[in-house]
Amino acid sequence: MNRRNFIENSGKASIALSLLGLYACKNSKKDQGTTITTPEETAAKTENIPFFKLSLAQWSIHKMILEEGFDPFNFAEKAKGWGFEGLEYVSQLYTGELEKNPNTAAAMDNLVRELNKRSTDNDIKNLIIMVDAEGNLGIKDEAERMKAIENHHKWIDAAAALDCHSIRVNLFGEQEVDAWKRYSAESLSKLAEYAAKSNINVLVENHGGFSSNAALLAEVMKEVNMDNCGTLPDFGNFCLKRENGEPWGAPCVEEYDKYKGVKELMPFAKAVSAKSYDFDEAGNETTIDYVKILQTVKDAGYTGYVGVEYEGDRLSEEEGILATKKLLINTAKQLS
Repeated sequence: MNRRNFIENSGKASIALSLLGLYACKNSKKDQGTTITTPEETAAKTENIPFFKLSLAQWSIHKMILEEGFDPFNFAEKAKGWGFEGLEYVSQLYTGELEKNPNTAAAMDNLVRELNKRSTDNDIKNLIIMVDAEGNLGIKDEAERMKAIENHHKWIDAAAALDCHSIRVNLFGEQEVDAWKRYSAESLSKLAEYAAKSNINVLVENHGGFSSNAALLAEVMKEVNMDNCGTLPDFGNFCLKRENGEPWGAPCVEEYDKYKGVKELMPFAKAVSAKSYDFDEAGNETTIDYVKILQTVKDAGYTGYVGVEYEGDRLSEEEGILATKKLLINTAKQLS
């Protein structure tokens, strides 16, 4: 072989080895899970990630549970299948299970054990217990108020055992504003003091009566002034008065401005509830401007979970839940 052929053959071999090296390096990075993306691709992916995580309020399937016989213990599996990351339990949906055992403490232990198993099996996070029907926290009668406070203790303990961050309570009681504010603040302070021992928050939702007046509820929060006492702003539930003075069910005759209300409650928010009732052909909620209200949530610097709570009648609960989830994700992309 002459020098010229030797150089040509050597050059070809070098090129081949170089190409082989590049191929090996590329495959090595691929094997290691390394993906090379452009800044533009990275920005696009970031823009598609909502500023919040999605959870599911169990009340969204209360008809399935109460009317269709759906097992409430299958909540975790169902929510996971629908693409949610967190669970918001409703205490009253487990009343039947708790009544099976006359020993209240043992019944609660069994409930917590089973819920923990189901959430662990489905790799989904427990977040909140919505506590209902445990007494009036805003009532003047001290014996009644203390009993209501005591009734909530077991749910705080359950929330801690489930590794939730909060319980949600209602503020019903006195029908005079100043009295309601006073006794509500006293009860919340006692509950928050008890809950602090377990690192649990006590949250109040705008949920009828004076609690749906966001300005008044904000005043109560300022009066309590405790780190683990806050709000759970709901996009709906701002009805102040209903026909014939009914607390629920009857048509609303006086409503608080929902956009103003959410803005007033967000400084104290440790959770958010995305209420929905119905949707138009474009997938927008027919009674709530999601762009406007979700922008308020984002502007408040909130980055926690947003819970889907569908309460409509036209769509099935599954259809309504998925429509609300889709609307939240699509709306997040439109925000500034």
